Amino acid sequence: MMAVQGYYDGATIRLLERITAKPNQRVIVTIMDEFVEPAKGVRKKSMRGALAQYADPALAEKEKGAWERAMVEKHGDA
Repeated sequence: MMAVQGYYDGATIRLLERITAKPNQRVIVTIMDEFVEPAKGVRKKSMRGALAQYADPALAEKEKGAWERAMVEKHGDA
């Protein structure tokens, strides 16, 4: 048995620690009389553009039509 901390955000219970639980494993939820202050200014960071530093502009032109060329190579010209 283990105890972990978390809070209820108004819709779901959020854990503040990582756990390793198996599907359908039973849990006990205890509701405390204490409250936590919500984190202010914390936004989820988007992954959009995260790999832009690895992009090779020289290869962008080769990517155009790559799927079509691969299908012709694999299945022949129809």
